Amino acid sequence: MPSLDCSVVNCKYNEDHGCVRDSISVGGAGANTSAQTCCDSFEERKGESFTNSFREPSLKVDIRCEAKKCVHNDNCNCQADKIDVSGANACKCDQTVCGTFCEK
Repeated sequence: MPSLDCSVVNCKYNEDHGCVRDSISVGGAGANTSAQTCCDSFEERKGESFTNSFREPSLKVDIRCEAKKCVHNDNCNCQADKIDVSGANACKCDQTVCGTFCEK
């Protein structure tokens, strides 16, 4: 499982650039670039969201990936050692990207 560095601070699952979820889903079935991918698991942190306050970020995260043209995709599972998800001011999942995407 890859390690995950996430700069999407508006996501309710983000804690210190980590993810408190055990798994995420990356969208972008027809993606040719990282800009055409997104974190489908993103949920906007609203108000006084305490979702993360009792959980530690996972060091390794199971990543389901729809980006079939990515070199790291093996049967819809990410095989990269580490992935970067970004979208610092995101309010919707399509404002996030998988920065590790690399076209085959």
